[in-house]
Amino acid sequence: MSEEDNEIINSAPEQAPVARRDRDKKRVHSGGFLERTTQFLRDTRGEMRRVSWPTANEVKNTTIITLIAVVFFALYLFGVDRVWAFLIDHLKTWLGG
Repeated sequence: MSEEDNEIINSAPEQAPVARRDRDKKRVHSGGFLERTTQFLRDTRGEMRRVSWPTANEVKNTTIITLIAVVFFALYLFGVDRVWAFLIDHLKTWLGG
């Protein structure tokens, strides 16, 4: 290595060792059970107010699309199953089984 490379390497800041979690410490609770539960419910209510809810028309349209997709794939898989069953039956007959 050249002297410039050594200077760059030596001038780089040293990284501090990564601190490991102290697993022996007990969990610190901020407040009692009732206080934490109340705060959780308040936070949940606030988040639910910020949710972008779909309109009734959007729900109807996505439900129709989902039902059409389910029927299509059910019929497709039924057809594939029938074709394979037909082929296997004929293969067994042809092989004498």
